[in-house]
Amino acid sequence: MTTPVLLFTLGLILLIKGGDWFVDGATGIAKRFRVPELLIGATVVSIGTTLPEVMVSATSALAGHGEIAYGNAIGSIICNTALIAALTIAIRPSPVSRASLGAPVLFFFVAAAVYLYRAYAVGSFTRLAGIELLGIFVVYMILTVSRALKMPKVFQTEEECQEAQAENVGKDVLLLLLGAVLIAFGANLLVDNGTLIAQALGVPESVIALTFVALGTSLPELVTAITSLVKGHGALSLGNIIGANLFNLVLVSGVATVLAPFSLPAGKAIAGYNASLVVDLPLMVFVMAFMTLPALIRGRLSRWQGIALLLIYAGFCCFQFFL
Repeated sequence: MTTPVLLFTLGLILLIKGGDWFVDGATGIAKRFRVPELLIGATVVSIGTTLPEVMVSATSALAGHGEIAYGNAIGSIICNTALIAALTIAIRPSPVSRASLGAPVLFFFVAAAVYLYRAYAVGSFTRLAGIELLGIFVVYMILTVSRALKMPKVFQTEEECQEAQAENVGKDVLLLLLGAVLIAFGANLLVDNGTLIAQALGVPESVIALTFVALGTSLPELVTAITSLVKGHGALSLGNIIGANLFNLVLVSGVATVLAPFSLPAGKAIAGYNASLVVDLPLMVFVMAFMTLPALIRGRLSRWQGIALLLIYAGFCCFQFFL
């Protein structure tokens, strides 16, 4: 048991560091060529912080562990919203931009509708479902990139230009490639040893995915949230969380389902119904609505929302382990 736990921990460390290097390298290249910051944030940073989930879910699906691929996407959304974003809101609530949140929130609930239909009505995630989700991702990215490119570029100061020209772009490319390798290797360690730990403890794989794996792959978002909070940019953290949640549905689940379609995982039951259908999926939609709808209506977040979400997440974890 000791070896799988150590390798599981190593996998988490590699995922975190790999995601960090990937984002640093990609952002460095983007800044060097004066790509608008909004475009960097909407594409490179959001996708970069979601790469651990992509790699874990894709690896799990190909290895025949659909429970981890399924649970990781849902668990990451719940963790991102009810733990990471909740901490930011509870400690330092802030005003938010309705205009910047509108599109990702809308796309999230459209993707959630597709996801819920597949779970409740079909009972399986076919390759067609994966293509549908990836199609939503492509449309969202096209609209986001088009909008960003229409905005005026923010040019660097003369000093920053000279500094950027002096830097070696090869370093950024190296960071990008090394980050991708670490993410891939870390994902393999996480999935393989997470499965061994689950089997040894007699815990269903879906529970491990919904809690430990989901929290581990959400650590890049946690780091971003803490950094944003320290610098007084709570709204930036919220935007990143919502973007990451959208990508968990359309990119993470889409890639995993296209690679290896799977049926709805059979796990715990409540009154004869799959616990995932009774608790996990409804909770995923609820916490997102609870966080985003008041922000869109009032233009700000309140501390009580963060505290309530933290209590919900604590209850969710207790439910997973003690039901």
